[in-house]
Amino acid sequence: MKLFRYKARDKDDEVVEGALEASNEKEAVQILRGKNLLIIKLVVDSGDTLASFFASFQKPKLDEMANFTRQFATMIGSGLSLVESLRVLRDQSKPAMALVIEKVAGEIEAGSTLAGAMEKSEGGFSSVYIALVRVGEAAGILDKILVKLAETLEAEQDFRSKTKGALVYPAIVVSGMIVVTTIMMIFVIPKMTDMYTDMGIDLPMITQILVGVSSFMVHFWWLLLVVFGGAVVFFKRWSKTEMGGLIVEQAKFKIPIWGALQKDIIMAKFARTMGLLAGAGISILEALEIVSSTLGSIIFAEGLKRAASRVEKGESLADSLSVVSEFPPILSQMVAVGEQTGKVDEVLTRLAIFYESESAQKIKALTTAIEPLIMIVMGVGVGFLVAAVIMPIYHLTSQF
Repeated sequence: MKLFRYKARDKDDEVVEGALEASNEKEAVQILRGKNLLIIKLVVDSGDTLASFFASFQKPKLDEMANFTRQFATMIGSGLSLVESLRVLRDQSKPAMALVIEKVAGEIEAGSTLAGAMEKSEGGFSSVYIALVRVGEAAGILDKILVKLAETLEAEQDFRSKTKGALVYPAIVVSGMIVVTTIMMIFVIPKMTDMYTDMGIDLPMITQILVGVSSFMVHFWWLLLVVFGGAVVFFKRWSKTEMGGLIVEQAKFKIPIWGALQKDIIMAKFARTMGLLAGAGISILEALEIVSSTLGSIIFAEGLKRAASRVEKGESLADSLSVVSEFPPILSQMVAVGEQTGKVDEVLTRLAIFYESESAQKIKALTTAIEPLIMIVMGVGVGFLVAAVIMPIYHLTSQF
């Protein structure tokens, strides 16, 4: 698809400018004539086309989606039409987001609803997002729904930023350790080995091990890259299978601190998303089905499906969740209170805030536990290197 910039006159003889996507110039002309526009100028935007080419391989980031949703809600609330709002936002967005917005605008101009256009765009709009937009269009409260969506996305972005920020230091330290060790093995140790060989020193076992590892890395570094790359690809593909994903998830949940953190993150996402859907008037059964596909967890998704089957048989949401072992008792208890007071959405939102707070505390505990562990590993590694390097010299000096 190419991006065309055009200038034309409409039926009121007013000059309008804009952009559209088409396979070629002929298709672009047909689209403009279908809108009853008299073409004055039509050119391919080569710069935007190049940007669109690279953007087509990317998905909009969460912060871009949040900003788009917030601004879109403001424009819709101000009375602008969907297409006008989308065109303005497209010009203000980064390439990946702009390409998605352009696709959505094109689908709407072709007669699609906003929810349908977002679904066809394949631009990163989740099933929750599309379901809420569909409800907003049907009820005539699209701007209010978009505001709630924006608040949810902003809260999720804020939580992700805190999580990533807490793990930056350990990641930098570990990366530094790997780089320094690789440099030592490939460049430093071989030179020391040559020195020991010239001196005719009998190397102790620990030094022989270090020299052997270094020699292997120097001569077969390409094999290490192939094996590592192959293992990563295999693991990713295997973990995407039903069996592999289940095994990986079960193992992940058993890791001290990290497993509990992952569960709290899933619970926070479930509570916030479920509260958003319930507050928008979507039925509990439909909301459970939507949420189960967005949690990113096979175990919790299966639990929600079991809960949904009970809801379908007439049980309350609280009772349905209480018999699912994956969910903590506090969840069903709080939902029961919400059902009694008619404020399930508010209760779930409070639960989301609670679990996000718990997650933040676990992240601090995790980083606190990782730091001394990293120091221990570094100490052992440095001690091994020092011993392997110094011991041959010690044996040499002891002979005199």
